[in-house]
Amino acid sequence: MSACAISKSLLVLASVLFFQNSWGAGVPACLDDHGQALPINNQNVLQMKTSTPNSFHARANVSGVVIKLYSDATCHHHFELQIGPGPTDTIEIIYNEQFGKFPSFTVGAKVVACGDYITSNRQTQFPASPDGAIIHWVHISPDLQRHPSGFLMINGNLTGQSIGGGGQNCGGNN
Repeated sequence: MSACAISKSLLVLASVLFFQNSWGAGVPACLDDHGQALPINNQNVLQMKTSTPNSFHARANVSGVVIKLYSDATCHHHFELQIGPGPTDTIEIIYNEQFGKFPSFTVGAKVVACGDYITSNRQTQFPASPDGAIIHWVHISPDLQRHPSGFLMINGNLTGQSIGGGGQNCGGNN
């Protein structure tokens, strides 16, 4: 590994570690399937990514730095979040614009995402994630009896907490 690659990895790791410990009172509670508060669990998510079968599902709460923006796919915005020090310590975050306009941000943005984790290393009815795993449902739930809410905080700004308000022609519920 080159000195430049090592420096970049260390910078990303320092940003992720600082960011995990820098959130204040503005972050909502991320609840697991039993209604209990779920702390930031980057290491657990990275372990699930390498040890669970395709389509495995769990709740997740991660923080990290945006390293890649993917193109919009039918009002579902996708981006890659670095959540650990290694080059594959990434996860794809998917946001449904039906739950609020998607904010503008760039690579380097700091993100906290609470939602549903899914191992996605093989195509199902959906394409496999380029990161091997996703977190989606990072927004309010229209039916708390059926599904817990999630959230997405980008550079300290909370999004995904209203139904509607996204772009025109956006539909769906996840």
